[in-house]
Amino acid sequence: MIRGFKIFCWGWFISFLGSLPLGTLNVAAMQIGIEDGVKSAILFCLGSMLVEMIYVRLSLIGIDWIGKQQKIMNLMQWISLAIVVALAIGSFVAAAKGGVDAKNPILDNTINRFLLGAIGCAINPIVVIFWFGWSTILFEKKILIPNNLQYNFYIVGIGIGAFAGNCVFIFGGKWLVSRINSVQLYFNWIIGSIFALTALIMLFKIIRKKQVASNK
Repeated sequence: MIRGFKIFCWGWFISFLGSLPLGTLNVAAMQIGIEDGVKSAILFCLGSMLVEMIYVRLSLIGIDWIGKQQKIMNLMQWISLAIVVALAIGSFVAAAKGGVDAKNPILDNTINRFLLGAIGCAINPIVVIFWFGWSTILFEKKILIPNNLQYNFYIVGIGIGAFAGNCVFIFGGKWLVSRINSVQLYFNWIIGSIFALTALIMLFKIIRKKQVASNK
């Protein structure tokens, strides 16, 4: 049980810190929280969290097989990049409309927020790559032992950590907008810029990865 709690803490800690850097899912959760309310953002995070936990569980079963699926990873990277670009454009369109009530047309839809979060996480290759790397390290250090009880503690810790990290963005964004009126006025410009910067970083990494692969 002590070993289980230890790997739970590792999963929580890595997942929480991994959720804090600006990314597609946490920024989208913040935007949904501000535009549609905390309940919608929480549902979005729960959907994302569930898929992340499933991905980790599958990766633990077939960690060697996943590491060899480079073509699938590359395709998911391009799909994820296209979505981030669409979110950036949507935020800029909403900003151009003016007013504090203008919403990102990409997120302004009738899709259930839980399902939207699940889809967003499912097509995000960063989740797979991130946990593939960390799980490998934990296996090598003998911190994570290959048995079902250990896996369950690890996955629950990851889910709770991811949820907590996204809540920082949801409630932090709500607090910031409520305290600073100018932030709400320029909110879509700010979010659009974050998404655009994220897209540029993703594109740079994809191109750099291809160049490294071609030089081998």
